[in-house]
Amino acid sequence: MTEMTTTPDGGSEPQVSTRKATKRGGGDPATRGRTTIADGVVEKIAGLAARDVLGVHAMGSGLARTFGAVRDRVPGGTKSVTRGVKAEVGEVQTALDLEIVVDYGVSIGDVAHAVRENVIAAVERMTGLEVVEVNIAVSDVKLPDEEEEEPEAPRIQ
Repeated sequence: MTEMTTTPDGGSEPQVSTRKATKRGGGDPATRGRTTIADGVVEKIAGLAARDVLGVHAMGSGLARTFGAVRDRVPGGTKSVTRGVKAEVGEVQTALDLEIVVDYGVSIGDVAHAVRENVIAAVERMTGLEVVEVNIAVSDVKLPDEEEEEPEAPRIQ
């Protein structure tokens, strides 16, 4: 059915109905849903980035490293890259706590600065999260003549 419209000179002409095309899906695909990143994902990224810094001997406290070494020797056990790392992850930001062991003779301040830079760059690049803080606790210094902490071999093979 065509509707008629009156023109200024008193005549009439058909009114053309225009219909807007409806857009399906509601806009930009990036806005369709949420992405959540688990704390463990950020902890792995941060742990690997911290270990890449020259002067970082190990991650975690002595007890955590001892238990980790035992776990590493168990068949099927995997090396824990999250040892010494704790992350709190929000929707757009994250905060990290790291516990490190440094090599003797290095500047602890320089190592901590390099760890912060490396961890922030890696986490922000890979996750898109803003890193609001990286707290670093130096729990030990590895002396050159100190042997690696080797746990006793398991009694049962």
